[in-house]
Amino acid sequence: ANAWLRTCLICGDRATGLHYGIISCEGCKGFFKRSICNKRVYRCSRDKNCEMSRKQRNRCQYCRLLKCLQMGMNRKAIREDGMPGGRNKSIGPVQITEEEIERIMSGQEFKEDAPEHTWGNNGDSDHSSPSNGASEGNQPSPASTLSSNRSVEMNGYTAALRDQYINTSMSTHYQLLPHLFSYAAQSGLLAPQPRSLYPQSHPLVLQLVAAEDLAPLATPMLIEDGYKVTQVELFALLCRLADELLFRQISWIKKLPFFCELSIEDYTCLLSSTWQELILLSCLTIYSAQIFGDLANITAKYTPSDDELQGFSEDGMEVMERLIYLFRKFHQLKISNEEYACMKAINFLNQDIRGLSNTSQLEQLNKRYWYVCQDYTEYKYPHQPKRFPEIMMCLPEIRCIAGKLVNVPLEQLPLLFKAVLHSCKSSLTSYRTGQSPCVTTSSGN
Repeated sequence: ANAWLRTCLICGDRATGLHYGIISCEGCKGFFKRSICNKRVYRCSRDKNCEMSRKQRNRCQYCRLLKCLQMGMNRKAIREDGMPGGRNKSIGPVQITEEEIERIMSGQEFKEDAPEHTWGNNGDSDHSSPSNGASEGNQPSPASTLSSNRSVEMNGYTAALRDQYINTSMSTHYQLLPHLFSYAAQSGLLAPQPRSLYPQSHPLVLQLVAAEDLAPLATPMLIEDGYKVTQVELFALLCRLADELLFRQISWIKKLPFFCELSIEDYTCLLSSTWQELILLSCLTIYSAQIFGDLANITAKYTPSDDELQGFSEDGMEVMERLIYLFRKFHQLKISNEEYACMKAINFLNQDIRGLSNTSQLEQLNKRYWYVCQDYTEYKYPHQPKRFPEIMMCLPEIRCIAGKLVNVPLEQLPLLFKAVLHSCKSSLTSYRTGQSPCVTTSSGN
């Protein structure tokens, strides 16, 4: 008998399947349905960052619903009559903005239909996995790291920025992945069981990896010692890099094992909506040695003017903070080429994008690689039971960053890249030229 057990992305309990778009347990499925159908508005008596585990999930309904939404549960998949069975099912994280999440959590989403009711933390609980009453405590919310004086913040990144963004936790308004670092510490997990890889998983993974262009980027990124790089020169280099990376994504699509299963129109629609996410993902993984090595060396030779520092936007600050946080997560996980290839396919096959004609086929493909990635990850890393959820939790964050990046003025991109690459490179304690700090190639099957 196969001992493979999936775990709920919300609380870590044993999952029973895909519910409203994500892998979850019966308890969280029912809780989400009741919360949305009954238009409930909860309160958090702490700091909106309560721990979610099998034992703790009933202690704060606010944080439980918040995590359901952050993980991608699709409220539109719930039947309007409240009866069993979903509608408009979607696989993988549903794209939802922080503003939409806030509208739901505050009750604004429901005000047109019914008066607002506020529920306490004991108004809704499930008993699918009873709590033993043991208190595990709640994680305190990290103190805010953002300074009001951004010019000082940006001008002193040789020391201040590194201290501010690398050696401390992220700020309180960083809400998309509040449980990311503590996810593996949740209790109530079953001991990993040795098992074999499903027969179909290995060839599917190998096909995805074969479609990737793992050769180093060809855009020249060498510079003479002592040369001072201007803002215009750095911007031009970033544009050339983006061009090469985009061209590689187009070539990748043509090599995909399922290329013939979708129309060119759908591929065009998918690429136009996800190309920034695909490029960002590749820069954090397979090309990270060049990006955080060669490109970082060039950005280090660019000195922004006082006007550039003073004019750095709030959007730029948020993107910078999120990118540094995501880099740390990828560096911690050491994503393999196989996991990267699966993540990329799952992110690309997003049937929630408008204008697609064959959403049902997209859903099936997305589901296929979602399960393949989980199967492969749990087989290769049996002693990291939370690895797959942590990897999947990176995808909505990548989408969020890509969406916010378009709001950063183009002239601020050189400064943004300089600050991000400097901070990330400073955090690498054992960087070696030519070896990616984030990607490892796993061997065997």
